[in-house]
Amino acid sequence: MSAYRERRIAAQDGLLLYCRDYGDPQSPHCPLVCLTGLTRNSADYADLAQRHAGERRVICPDYRGRGRSAYDRDWRNYDPRVYLNDVVQVLAALDLHRIILLGTSMGGVITMGFAVAKPTMLAAAIINDIGPDIQGGGLTRIFDYVGVDHPQPDWDTAILYLRKLLPTLSIRTDEGWRKMARATFREGADGHLHFDWDVNLARALRLAQRSAPDLWPLFRALREVPTLALRGELSDVLSPETFERMALAKPDLQRVRVRESGHAPTLNEPEAAAVDEFIRRF
Repeated sequence: MSAYRERRIAAQDGLLLYCRDYGDPQSPHCPLVCLTGLTRNSADYADLAQRHAGERRVICPDYRGRGRSAYDRDWRNYDPRVYLNDVVQVLAALDLHRIILLGTSMGGVITMGFAVAKPTMLAAAIINDIGPDIQGGGLTRIFDYVGVDHPQPDWDTAILYLRKLLPTLSIRTDEGWRKMARATFREGADGHLHFDWDVNLARALRLAQRSAPDLWPLFRALREVPTLALRGELSDVLSPETFERMALAKPDLQRVRVRESGHAPTLNEPEAAAVDEFIRRF
């Protein structure tokens, strides 16, 4: 029996969105919704979802243009505001009204936006290695590889590629890197492995760079929401200074520093026990 149910839900514009649905829909515990980073997909949360599916429902969506969700014919729709609306549509289709929202990287930005758009739905929030100010160095590094496919001939070669591309990830085992590769590449009709996202995302990123919004008002919308924030010790996206400013802006913010981790913590590190404990409060 599969560990999760596969759902396909139509977005407001009709595009089909995919999500993994773990756990018992009738559980009395607050459902957990996990939002990924820019190029990632629901497979990233497999371990965390398994840890919590025994006691609560866990929903892990793929954004449009990633994983098993449909690619958008108009790359301009690869926009966080569209993703936020997509998440709202998924939650409505699944009849979820009160949730814990966990967002890694861009998923954390969407989580902050959710606090503005649907504040009464948020029982709690977790934002993983992202803040209202984003370091330019990390963005440049991400932009450099998002928009160009790098086909790999086999899984072993794909793993070696990822180890070089993401040297500060906190993955310490061969099996961990194999899982990472399986969540990053898909098998193509040509027999090669390709990135599991639409490389047209890069076009939308370049457009968004020209008018990046101030994210501090979005973060402040979490003021009444119990919130846990994580920062990878080696992160080039969330700086120590921004992490401190976040605590000043929200004095009840619970913070966790993940040792020897860059962007972004996988939530399988020892420090992720604090995430599991936080979730179990709701």
